[in-house]
Amino acid sequence: MDWKNQVVLITGGTGSFGKKFTKILLEEKQPKKIIIFSRDELKQHEMQVGGYSDARLRYFIGDVRDRERLLRAMRGVDVVVHAAALKQVPACEYNPMEAVKTNIMGTANVVEAALDAGVKKVLTVSTDKAVSPANLYGATKLAAEKLTIQSNAYAGGETTRFSCVRYGNVVGSRGSVVPLFLKQRAGGKITITDGRMTRFWLSLEQGARFVINSIEQMEGGEVFVPKIPSTKVVDLARAIAPDAQLEIIGIRPGEKLHEALLSEDEARHTVEVENMYVVQPAEGSWFKYSWRDKGKPLAEGFYYSSETNDQWLDVEGIKKYVAPFEELFAQGKLEG
Repeated sequence: MDWKNQVVLITGGTGSFGKKFTKILLEEKQPKKIIIFSRDELKQHEMQVGGYSDARLRYFIGDVRDRERLLRAMRGVDVVVHAAALKQVPACEYNPMEAVKTNIMGTANVVEAALDAGVKKVLTVSTDKAVSPANLYGATKLAAEKLTIQSNAYAGGETTRFSCVRYGNVVGSRGSVVPLFLKQRAGGKITITDGRMTRFWLSLEQGARFVINSIEQMEGGEVFVPKIPSTKVVDLARAIAPDAQLEIIGIRPGEKLHEALLSEDEARHTVEVENMYVVQPAEGSWFKYSWRDKGKPLAEGFYYSSETNDQWLDVEGIKKYVAPFEELFAQGKLEG
């Protein structure tokens, strides 16, 4: 894929992922143009004055809830990365219709605008919480995945192709527990909902690079799942505040003990390649898939869970992930 001739649009482009993705793309892939599509003018201004003032960047105020605005923004666009979402679990539980409007209807608008504008590739960024969802946020992201993948049926003979990436908790991103633990450390007490809890983990850079690689390889209809390590939340707390007291406060509504990136049912139509799993659509082979030849099928009953993962980060391993955020926190620049 020749990125130098591509015009890329990122919904939710002012977020943690959007910034990292944009930085890597500009420095290493040199696309023709990147459009930052988001609804917050202040965040766009802060992004511009914060070092993102490249001549190839365009800033477009708009909301994924507004299909007409999306259609306007997508004129001449080749690749869309759909990262806009309401993702705070408690906020989605308390404001369910707002979550539906942004995460589900917003994704439908992205899909329809991309089809009408003739965009070549659309990649939706999803989450482990979409697998067997226990909260509304996960349920809306599951619906967003289904909308994205099944919309390949609408593409038919057109050029547009739709795929997803699905990964776990991103270290230090907005909503991450890392800023919370860093703030609590000063008080000598870290709150944990359950001592048994485990999570998948990856860095912002890993997530952004995985999205780039997935765009380059996608044929349409895949859900790309990276092989990433798990961590125990208590080990994360010890890595950040080894001398702090751990207080168990109980699992919050919609929270799981362990997360999954692949369900047992999905595993039946998933292939494993070197550094990821590729979920192919259970129904509808709209295009020619070569993944069957690139990877191997998974064993019957395979289930990719943060609890049973064969890759783990210990306390020392976690510290390497957290180190960059320690400095940002000390400077007062870490976003919560």
